[in-house]
Amino acid sequence: MKKIVLIPDSFKGTMSSTEICAIMAGQIRRYEPVAELISIPVADGGEGSVDAFISAMGGQRIDTVVSGPYGKPVEAFYGKLPGDTVVVEMAAAAGLPLVGDNRQADQTTTYGVGELIARAVRSGAKKLIIGLGGSATNDGGTGAAAALGVRFYNNEGHPFVPVGATLQDIARMDMTGLLPEIRQIECVSMCDIDNPLCGPQGAAAVFGPQKGADEAMVQRLDAGLRHLAKLVRRDLGIGILDLPGAGAAGGMGGGMVAFLGARLEMGIETVLNTVSFNELAADADLVLTGEGKLDVQSLRGKVVIGVARRTKKLHVPLIAIVGDIGDAVEQAYTEGVSGIFSINRVAVPYAEAKVRAHSDLALTVDNLFRFIHNMRV
Repeated sequence: MKKIVLIPDSFKGTMSSTEICAIMAGQIRRYEPVAELISIPVADGGEGSVDAFISAMGGQRIDTVVSGPYGKPVEAFYGKLPGDTVVVEMAAAAGLPLVGDNRQADQTTTYGVGELIARAVRSGAKKLIIGLGGSATNDGGTGAAAALGVRFYNNEGHPFVPVGATLQDIARMDMTGLLPEIRQIECVSMCDIDNPLCGPQGAAAVFGPQKGADEAMVQRLDAGLRHLAKLVRRDLGIGILDLPGAGAAGGMGGGMVAFLGARLEMGIETVLNTVSFNELAADADLVLTGEGKLDVQSLRGKVVIGVARRTKKLHVPLIAIVGDIGDAVEQAYTEGVSGIFSINRVAVPYAEAKVRAHSDLALTVDNLFRFIHNMRV
């Protein structure tokens, strides 16, 4: 083989996509010592997205200090990529790990995310990628918008920075103070879900409980996001209530569309477009991808299927190496996957498989390329 592309997602809680690429490459080199290997670590918009892009494309991680989920200073960062592109992962300033056990979804803010965005775009960026995932917030992105110059007023005409508990207090919005640089760049929000803003599948109902919301709080948060959507429709002429992906990151998906004019994309599509995957893979002999578990949820367009749809059009074979294989995944083959292999070699429960995942991945890739090599001999 002359060229092989590696583009795996992480195996959540087990191996990062960068680690997986390294393990795959190490085994492949034993059988394909002169092949060109291209590694493209994938992140879905949550924690690790900046590092994954830098690992795949080069660039620089910029460290800074911004406001955390409760307004206190936290150490955060963003990434500068080649081609005047900047990447911000909202989890760096408003992620669940930053609140620890103090989870109050109605009091947390995305204000620090807005501060990160401001610093990133002022560096001369022409494109902004915002990773949505792992948030501790439910403010519809209003905190980030406030940090970028959008002003929110209550019924008394007083400006304030909304949080989940006070979204219903917004009476009007003023966009005139929005950071000028935001109006001049392309903005993409990457997410791995298609949940709407409100309702049974909305931000509060589905993700609120993991952020500390009980049933009563979920109802209040949902009502606040619904109120925000009504004002966005009235004042900005933008519909975000039923927009797929608007519910990402506590409604920040919808907020970024409303306040920044962002385009929502599935995370894998953003990655593939940003790294110019079609050009990289067009002359490849083989592409390897993977994720922790390939199941019916994967078929909605996550990493394996997103890559498969591209390789199918390019007529390049694709192998998926996964932690586990669920039922009813036959559609993966029609989408473009050539073969699916699980690294769970001895069929043990996840708790045991996690401990041996690195060696099992190495053995699986070794076994696969040993077979390919012997077929050619």
